[in-house]
Amino acid sequence: MEMHQVRYFLAVARLLNFTRAAEDCNVTQPSLTRAIKQLEAELGGDLFRRERPAAQLTELGLRMHPLLQQCYDAASGARSLASSFKSGEIGALRIALTHSIDLSLLIPHLDQIKRQFNRLEFKFLRGSSDEVGEFLKNGEAELGIAAELGDDWERLDIWPLFTENFDLVVNRRHPLAGRDHIGFDDLRTEQWLSRSYCEHSGRLGKSLREHGIDVDRSHEISSERDLIELLEADIGVAVIPHTASIPDTLKRASVDGLDSRRTVHLYGVAGRQRTAVASAVMRLLRGSDWQQFMSKSGNA
Repeated sequence: MEMHQVRYFLAVARLLNFTRAAEDCNVTQPSLTRAIKQLEAELGGDLFRRERPAAQLTELGLRMHPLLQQCYDAASGARSLASSFKSGEIGALRIALTHSIDLSLLIPHLDQIKRQFNRLEFKFLRGSSDEVGEFLKNGEAELGIAAELGDDWERLDIWPLFTENFDLVVNRRHPLAGRDHIGFDDLRTEQWLSRSYCEHSGRLGKSLREHGIDVDRSHEISSERDLIELLEADIGVAVIPHTASIPDTLKRASVDGLDSRRTVHLYGVAGRQRTAVASAVMRLLRGSDWQQFMSKSGNA
């Protein structure tokens, strides 16, 4: 089935006249008639009763009409979308982030990018470090952001963006909320909320255990949203990245002597063509003043 055959069929169905339909499609009547006969042969029956002065849809034609109209509309939409992408009117970005990466890292850059396109389409994928690596490998994502992927795939391009500490976060009603610096002795009786989805949870747990903190009895949390809600309910305390967004109901502070630093990286696939949006976002992320961003985050 050729798309021009579908277009000719729809024209005859609309005008109920082969001559006028041929004029509307800017083809000769014999060409239009031949194309519809070929379509009828493929579908196994007549689509029109060729009566004078007007043609009429057969039962098969009536049943096929909505399906062929849908087919034609979808094809036209696909061509229009492809043309818009090619001309730069529409931009697309597919980016994967690990669960521990705050989307606020991207927001200022996406705000700049959207001014360059009449329309933007974003697809954000979330997963573990292994899952983000798979998103990049199979082409579901063009870019990835993670502290580390733990993947030695030779085609990964890796650019470090910034290095940050982890902060203790507590409810503003918590007795520790009024202190900017906290020691390990202050934390031994606290109920901990463990961020099992963070790539550095194992390393953080080890550091806390070395200082006598019993994190093995902590509440295990599987999402940042759940963590924030539990902290707001003053059910426990947690250690989160410095750039993680927190509401005004919470307070962050540093823990003296806590060995907790991570470097956040941008990932791409070497040799794979990227969209204009992905290339622009990559340039913005690599050229960003991350120290300024982290300073703003620290004021939360």
